[in-house]
Amino acid sequence: METLMLPFSPRFIVLTICGVVTALLLGLGIVDHKVFDLVLIPILIFGALTLLGFRDLTQKSHAVLRNYPISAHLRFLLEEIRPEMRQYFFESEKDGMPFSRDTRAVIYQRAKMVLDKRPFGTQEDVYREGYEWMHHSVAPKVHADQNFRVTIGGPDCTRPYSASVFNISAMSFGALSPNAVRALNAGAKKGGFAHDTGEGGVSPYHRENGGDLIWEIGSGYFGCRNHDGSFNPEEFARVAGDDQIKMVELKVSQGAKPGHGGVLPAAKVSEEISRIRGVSMDEDCISPASHRAFSTPLEMMAFIGEMRRLSGGKPAGFKLCIGHPWEFLAICKAMIQTGIYPDFIVVDGNEGGTGAAPLEFMDHLGMPMREGVNFVHNALVGINARDRIRIGAAGKIATAFDMARAMAIGADWCNSARGFMFSLGCIQSLSCHTDRCPTGVTTQDPSRNRALVVPHKTERVYNYHHATLHALAELLAAAGLDHPQDIRPIHFSQRSSTTEVRTFAQLYPSLRPGELIDGTSDPRFREAWAMARAETFSMVG
Repeated sequence: METLMLPFSPRFIVLTICGVVTALLLGLGIVDHKVFDLVLIPILIFGALTLLGFRDLTQKSHAVLRNYPISAHLRFLLEEIRPEMRQYFFESEKDGMPFSRDTRAVIYQRAKMVLDKRPFGTQEDVYREGYEWMHHSVAPKVHADQNFRVTIGGPDCTRPYSASVFNISAMSFGALSPNAVRALNAGAKKGGFAHDTGEGGVSPYHRENGGDLIWEIGSGYFGCRNHDGSFNPEEFARVAGDDQIKMVELKVSQGAKPGHGGVLPAAKVSEEISRIRGVSMDEDCISPASHRAFSTPLEMMAFIGEMRRLSGGKPAGFKLCIGHPWEFLAICKAMIQTGIYPDFIVVDGNEGGTGAAPLEFMDHLGMPMREGVNFVHNALVGINARDRIRIGAAGKIATAFDMARAMAIGADWCNSARGFMFSLGCIQSLSCHTDRCPTGVTTQDPSRNRALVVPHKTERVYNYHHATLHALAELLAAAGLDHPQDIRPIHFSQRSSTTEVRTFAQLYPSLRPGELIDGTSDPRFREAWAMARAETFSMVG
């Protein structure tokens, strides 16, 4: 009896109703041919639903569909639109990850050059643990010139580069659409700031508008590789000699997935990507997890010295997300031992990343940007190399406050990837890895890519950069400072509890110049320095 009643249970009643209605309508149409035309469309609709229901009952992939034929499809529909529903109807101004609605809104407003002010006081809980603020002065300065620059290039660099303190972080063509690359580079050209190519090579879209480029070389050596995937110095020298390329950057690791390689399946390697990256169309395009050109800190320094020589004396440096502390300190020891120093180091945080990555890597691997920047800054101070090496910071930087905070703990300049993506019109749909980007930013689909109109978005990229530096200049003036290089840890505070506050100087204590060489007692560095050797990345002792 229980089995006979199953068609009328809540689980199967939708299928039963669809089947019964289909049969009744079909019978009505057969009995009275005059109404057949009127009921034809309902017959087709309910008949299709009935067939769908029987398919749900017999398929083996989804248990919920076998138990709730037809009606369970509503669950999948709601699941599909859940991110949009949350974003548009339920998020508060401070909600939303990885970037809050408020942060996204201020980027859109600055990119469009519309009012970016807020009414009626802060929505931040200023007494919550972790709240941070910048100190102001009772003697603020007159608004400073906002065209802040930093010169990158140590004593061994013959062609130093005067860079903006705010630049476009590494994003490859392939990850970004052709029109996105065009608009970013055109905006960089107009605003006088730099555009990092990402490890996917220098594409024609990077060159089209003539904006300054930082050429990033990853473990795949795309654009400067031999057929077997090894580094090709002659090809590197040819490309790096282009006047549009201002600096060359070795990518050791990235924030979203440090220590993880990547694969672009052969089916997705188009003729264009094959030509730009120097890979075969009939083979997977592989970015190995580690480099083939070097395997020790000493060899890494020699390789960076060779990059500088082959580029004609342009600034050469590397980018990494800090992992094992002793590995970076081993690199520092290799600098001392070889006498070869990079001109710059870009520190990416594990909160960074525009592409897809495994959940465990994205959420739990690598040092966050602030701790990483401060660690690198102190390590360079500790080996008496800070004055010759510039530090860039990358990792969820979107506003002037983000920049000022990073500079307070050791950065000389900042890079932003997702901030500039928002300026292009990105709506944080979190579909970057699907090739179905709704705004044409991260897709290779021409029909989607056409939505991004290059001249219009160029202006927005330029406006966002200009307005963010304007906001930075206002912050500095309010604090009584002239230039971002004047910012110090003492200018910032963080609430550690509802009744306790600590300055960044207390949270991020500094090493003395040469302290690592002389022998440090600082627990953050003492053991790691002892375990580091220039001859190996492995822990010693």
